[in-house]
Amino acid sequence: MFPWTDGFRWTVNHIVFLSLFFAVVLTIVTTVVSAARRAAHDLHRHSAADICWKSDFAELPVSERRCRHELAGRIVSRTCDNAFDCRHCSKYSELAVLPAAGTARDLAVNYSKDRFYHRGHTWVEPQEDGTLAIGLDELAEHLIGNPDSIAMPELGSEIELNGSAWRMKKNGKEIQVRAPIEGKVMAIGSPKDGWYIKIRPRLDPHDPATLRHLLRGPEVHGWLGRELERLQLQLRTPNTAPSLADGGVLIDGVMDAMAEADWDTVLEGTFLEG
Repeated sequence: MFPWTDGFRWTVNHIVFLSLFFAVVLTIVTTVVSAARRAAHDLHRHSAADICWKSDFAELPVSERRCRHELAGRIVSRTCDNAFDCRHCSKYSELAVLPAAGTARDLAVNYSKDRFYHRGHTWVEPQEDGTLAIGLDELAEHLIGNPDSIAMPELGSEIELNGSAWRMKKNGKEIQVRAPIEGKVMAIGSPKDGWYIKIRPRLDPHDPATLRHLLRGPEVHGWLGRELERLQLQLRTPNTAPSLADGGVLIDGVMDAMAEADWDTVLEGTFLEG
């Protein structure tokens, strides 16, 4: 049947068979190579995002790398050494069972008990269809107001934890919003929708460990209180009283109302740009 066997003679059937045989082989090889390339690309993209985030995390001030359990008042002091990814923290189970000593106080912004919060000021809300809705939290919305432009990811694209979820521009400043979780983009929203993207998480959304790295409850209050203190100091005019809030309510469109502030520093601290 094959040319290299003894007694082989070319016939039309041989030509047809060999053509089909090598066509199948070529298809299989092409499929395997293509799959390998995609896998290598995905691995490279994930690794690149992880390396970039760990580099940025290392450059954050120690005051912004506090452990979630310190924020909740479970422990007196602890610096996070795991880039805020509690899913891989050996101390999480040991510390999470301790009672939270932090007390909720009026922080001039409302944070839902049904949402999970990322320290880059996004929230995650599980949906009935198994997707996760992601939006900007209230503090970030008040700071930015109406963005001048938004660059969203493509439908079907993959986003990586702490990589870029979407980008915005405001008053000439480019803002990269970090992804609070990894997954495939299933829907695109807008500020008017109240959410920006919906993703299908790479990990099981019903597994509590999938969202374990995000803040909830007293952790949110402790973190947000420190964030407001940071903003008060960064936005105040020298020799004046803090002016971030008016009458106990966080003013809307702070970037427009206080255009003279050092927004490079403020946005770096708010969106964890290092």
